Amino acid sequence: MSASHVSAHHAFASHHATFNHVWSSLLLEELFRLGVRDIALASGSRSAPLTMAAAAHPGFRRHLHFDERGLGFMALGLAKGSGRPVAVIMTSGTAVANLWPAVAEAQLTGVPLIILSADRPPELIDNGANQAIDQPGIFGRYPVYQQNLPSPTPAIPAAFVLSSVDQALARQAHTPGPVHFNCMYPEPLYPGDHYLDFSDYLAPLGDWLHSAKPWSPWLVGEPGCPAQPDWDELKGKRGVIVAGRIQDPVQGKAVAELADRLGWPLLADLQSQIRFDDRNLVHTDLALQHSDFVAELARAEVLLQFGARLISKRLGQFIKQHPWQDYWLVDPQPARLDPDYRLRRRLVCDPAAFAAAHPIPHSQQPWHQLAARQQAISQQIRTACDRFSELGVCHRLNQLIQGQLFVGNSMPARLMDMLGEVGKGPSRVMTNRGASGIDGLIATAYGFAQSVPPDSREPTTLLLGDLSALHDLNSLALLGKGSRPLVVILLNNDGGSIFRMLPVPTQDALLETYYCLPHGLHFEHAAAMFGLHYRAPTTLDAFERDYAAALKNGVTLIEIKVPSSEVAEDLKALGAAIRGL
Repeated sequence: MSASHVSAHHAFASHHATFNHVWSSLLLEELFRLGVRDIALASGSRSAPLTMAAAAHPGFRRHLHFDERGLGFMALGLAKGSGRPVAVIMTSGTAVANLWPAVAEAQLTGVPLIILSADRPPELIDNGANQAIDQPGIFGRYPVYQQNLPSPTPAIPAAFVLSSVDQALARQAHTPGPVHFNCMYPEPLYPGDHYLDFSDYLAPLGDWLHSAKPWSPWLVGEPGCPAQPDWDELKGKRGVIVAGRIQDPVQGKAVAELADRLGWPLLADLQSQIRFDDRNLVHTDLALQHSDFVAELARAEVLLQFGARLISKRLGQFIKQHPWQDYWLVDPQPARLDPDYRLRRRLVCDPAAFAAAHPIPHSQQPWHQLAARQQAISQQIRTACDRFSELGVCHRLNQLIQGQLFVGNSMPARLMDMLGEVGKGPSRVMTNRGASGIDGLIATAYGFAQSVPPDSREPTTLLLGDLSALHDLNSLALLGKGSRPLVVILLNNDGGSIFRMLPVPTQDALLETYYCLPHGLHFEHAAAMFGLHYRAPTTLDAFERDYAAALKNGVTLIEIKVPSSEVAEDLKALGAAIRGL
């Protein structure tokens, strides 16, 4: 399943099965020299040259899945967790199309995937040949770089293959996201009786054959942040800091420290890595339903935001409607990230670079009383969560989490964002909030869990809904392959309960039949089929015991069975109680 790192470099081999294998080996060796260490593979015949090259290379960790849609998301989780590009190998045809959702998510969240799709050669396209579809450009404009590699031929020098990889990863370093190489392989795809000697073809590569260096690496400048000349003016005003999606806990900490020194309130999203920091106003989303809290927050004059894609719709609406004197957004991803067109300044850098370029010599006194305004609201939230329900389980989980947390979309992300408490919290929080789909969440969480260093036993917790689990049921097969504890907490409210929070008409059973999609299914037999431990607690104390045991015990699926309409009713009641305080 996996390969360890190699400390010594081995000379590039001159004997290969076919010319396809030469190019495949060149591709993967150059990727390795540029820092790729993980490869996700699905089986297939047309991709045999790539698979064989990956299997033979001593430096890669190899991760297998039989479902290409899950494969793409597994690679996405690995890349998010490790911070390194991850290569993905699959065969031709609809196998490639199944990567579309993961490629879209990677582009929207700046995650470096390298798609190596095998393809039929040009003479087998559009003529009735088996397993052939039009693959060049299949992912539209989502790749940050894409290239259709011709069928391997000695007429094209080996340096063409290497320099193509160098260009692709340089583009990816500048604009993080997916890269796509479409590799058109004619037969033969497998070795004959003897490997062939390609020394003459490879000879022009010279020193590259025996070194550990890439062929022609592009020198990409170090990211920084230019000091803003009007910073002194901005920091002298009543400001707010909002922390959205931030991948690195170190970067998140820089934001919390900046807010502390400025004396500005910190409104940190679940994805910010500082959601549990004691400097964060932890119940902002629900507090925005109380007029006194909103009035105090509305005294703010300027907004400084780090990271985007906020989970809280209420906070997003406040930002959209408030008459800011100035609004800056700091995020290293070179994307607009401004759905309401309110930004006045966009700084493409990371939070630590911004903080370094904009020092605060003396800590400022807070201008607000938001924490005091929030105290009664927080107590109301704790009272509402003191029983077994989706609210109760998510509130309790916020206090229990150990290790990493991956949160699914729809209601789980919203509930965890609403109901947190200040405390130790998880070591890292990850989501798929680019396209915010409910597909591929189990596979992404598995990949995220595999990004933990090999010598660590740090557990990973996945929280997701029932429809999300059904979308990616195949990927439960991955979970037993992991070497670290992984806990799947599955909120089963029999369908899409989020639609009960939306103004969907209820007459003629429209809501129930076409939106909520009740399925009547439970997951005990799914856990048994895939060899997972299973628990179905019915009280908060039982949930706490089951979660504590699961953190030490392989892979456990904890199913939370709750009535379909309960979460909507509970949130409406909680909102009414907060407004009435």
